[in-house]
Amino acid sequence: MTSTAWFITLIAAVGIERLVELVVSQRHIAWAKARGGAEVGGGHYPVMVLLHVGLLVGSVLEVVLLSRLFYPWLGWPMLAGVLLAQGLRWWCIATLGPQWNTKVVVVPGAQRVASGPYRRLRHPNYVAVAIEGVCLPLVHTAWITATVFTVCNALLLRTRIRVEEQALVMLNAPARG
Repeated sequence: MTSTAWFITLIAAVGIERLVELVVSQRHIAWAKARGGAEVGGGHYPVMVLLHVGLLVGSVLEVVLLSRLFYPWLGWPMLAGVLLAQGLRWWCIATLGPQWNTKVVVVPGAQRVASGPYRRLRHPNYVAVAIEGVCLPLVHTAWITATVFTVCNALLLRTRIRVEEQALVMLNAPARG
């Protein structure tokens, strides 16, 4: 199998992993809503989905259409970064348990999680996303995709993190009435 075929297989595996995340997320959203949870600030969500799909599609298109080569000195360390990002992401999911989902849902009375990677980082899942956004395309030198995703992701995270921070304030606010 060629390096391009291996790369496409890697992208497909990450795509499948994303679909698994969405299934887990839907279960967790149902859990949250059953406890009175409400989504907040969801206007950016379609852009986030588009950006993440764009990372996968752009990586493949750049490699195939621009005949990007696999350089072992770059590709293997980037693959290690992808695996590290996946591990961090699933550590976040496991740590948050049913409170984790791909949207921002506030559950009345829920406590802020401060264990696992959240002990040291306020938004560790976004660290995983940033690492993956650079490393995944660079496994096969798709540097344009890595650059575009990184810039767009940084802009999107400004909004997403602001929404999450506001949700945390709502979560910790005293009850009125």
